[in-house]
Amino acid sequence: LIATSMLTKRFGEDVLFEDVSVKFTPGNCYGLVGANGSGKSTFVKILAGIEPATRGEVTIGPDCTLGYLRQDHAEFDDVSILNTVFMGNKKLWELHHEREALYGKAELSDAEHERSGVIEHEFGEAGGYTMEADAAKLLAGLGFTEDVFAREMRTLQGGFKLRVLLAQVLFAHPDVLLLDEPTNHLDLESIEWLVDLLTRYE
Repeated sequence: LIATSMLTKRFGEDVLFEDVSVKFTPGNCYGLVGANGSGKSTFVKILAGIEPATRGEVTIGPDCTLGYLRQDHAEFDDVSILNTVFMGNKKLWELHHEREALYGKAELSDAEHERSGVIEHEFGEAGGYTMEADAAKLLAGLGFTEDVFAREMRTLQGGFKLRVLLAQVLFAHPDVLLLDEPTNHLDLESIEWLVDLLTRYE
């Protein structure tokens, strides 16, 4: 599903890793183990397409979708917790946003009426009618109660922001999950929930 060929990353004269060729096959979970600064996070970022390699290539299977746990905890500070999770599924979020904008109008043109019909179909196909319940289930598993869903991300401490970003990645149901230190700031109950979810993840 994902393979690397002669992957190398240098920072100036410093070599972080060199000529890494590895294949990650479907149905398995893999972990990167190494000392701090050995390149684990950089390697994951290269797999996710966020950072370029100095040399070599990454091959991803056709129609394969990747989910990457973001490390920028301030990116969604002005967004509500629930909407941040929704944004993990880009297509569904765009449909949801357009749908809300149309239904917020007092009157619709003929073209907008026609568009609303298309949106309803695509919205349903993308899981829109269960999106709130699906997001709520993820957030509940990570220790959030429904009364905080409307709060902005800026109101959360770093550890809880990370939990929301983890829910965001899981909400998209990607084929491959790339999680960089996902258990940081999680309590034992949340770690057990995450392990159980990943064990059943398809």
